[in-house]
Amino acid sequence: MSSLSRRTALRLTAGMALGAAALPLAGCGRSDTDTVPAAGAKKVDASPATGTVNVWAAQGDADVLGTVVKPFKAANPDLVVKTTLIPNAEYYTKLQAAIAAGKGPDIAQFFPESQAQFLDSSTLLPVPDGLVEPGSFFKSLWDAGVVDDVAYTVPWYAYTYALVYRSDLAKKAGVEAPTTWAGMEPFLKALQGAGATRALGADIGWDIFNGQDVAMYAWQAGGSLVTPAGKWNLNTPQMVDALKYNAAFFTAGTADTSGPTFLDAQPYFVSGKTASMITGPWVVGQLDTAAKKSGWTSSHVATAPLPAGASSSVSFSAGGTWGVLADSGNADAAWKLVRYLAQPSAQVAQFKAYSSLPAVISAWDDPAIKSRPLLDAFFTQLKNTRAFPQVSTWQQVATRLGKEMEAVAKGKESAAKAAANIQAYAESVGTGSK
Repeated sequence: MSSLSRRTALRLTAGMALGAAALPLAGCGRSDTDTVPAAGAKKVDASPATGTVNVWAAQGDADVLGTVVKPFKAANPDLVVKTTLIPNAEYYTKLQAAIAAGKGPDIAQFFPESQAQFLDSSTLLPVPDGLVEPGSFFKSLWDAGVVDDVAYTVPWYAYTYALVYRSDLAKKAGVEAPTTWAGMEPFLKALQGAGATRALGADIGWDIFNGQDVAMYAWQAGGSLVTPAGKWNLNTPQMVDALKYNAAFFTAGTADTSGPTFLDAQPYFVSGKTASMITGPWVVGQLDTAAKKSGWTSSHVATAPLPAGASSSVSFSAGGTWGVLADSGNADAAWKLVRYLAQPSAQVAQFKAYSSLPAVISAWDDPAIKSRPLLDAFFTQLKNTRAFPQVSTWQQVATRLGKEMEAVAKGKESAAKAAANIQAYAESVGTGSK
């Protein structure tokens, strides 16, 4: 994977970081279809937090933490919060080294799509009973932090993918957003007939993220990525269908294997070189800037949940979480800060300061979010998401998925051969299970 991750690119282009790729460390594995309840440690009371709490986070969404925690600090005047922001691409490496040396922070930021290797009692304290209500979060985000009935992380912000498209061209063509895979090609062809050069902007060069895309399509086709026993399950008819579905965009001429690159996605979309994207919510806030015209987005753009495959329209969940390290010197105050950051009001404050979408469902009722209808599709989709497998080698496997996906899209390999290659590679690296 390039040192310039997609998340780093997002931060450079829009000031909105999305997390960090995990390093392949030992971790615990379970099926990507399992869900389990939370269990934790002793309760945290309502007394004021005191002492010092050291917080480590990746640059990006955490850049505004100082602003967001002001009310908490005012209510807890005897508490000192020290925040260390680390460059995104270096974050997990430095955190791992600090933990190994016994010099980690009290609270660390994690990413639900890549935190599996840290979900262990030797690294993190269990979330105390009653600290938060598990059902208040999008389910897959909470489940991503639970292993063997023990929750280790608390969701902070969320994102997923939805369909973003040129509403003006769709109106001109007389079509609405598709609800099934079968409806995608007619919809895209109609957008091209209305003037778009290519209907779908798809960058097939970001291997690890394309791997996440094909995993999502495999779920939509009815597949799973690992078995209930924790074994890789990638050479399946559903994975073949996922690879074929993606490749069809290119063979039908509605997408181009030569671009746009990820950094060109918004300019292409605004200019009409493309007319749709399967992407995250950060795009909504970038398009006026790309168009160099205030209000362009509201009159040219619409969003919709993803089309359904043979099984569902499920997407993946991602974002940010918080955990308290097992050797924290001030765990009581640390958990009180985490509890504050999980409150709807704090997550709305984070949205207002940085556009980070809340992981707490009720926060979406706030007028600051309800007044932005283009986010509605992401809210709908977040309620229909699945966590990536809790295996420490997932990022490696996702990268290989992306490479195989590219080969199929370019006609260099059959979908069946790619699925077999993915399975063989995944078995060679294992799952990192203890």
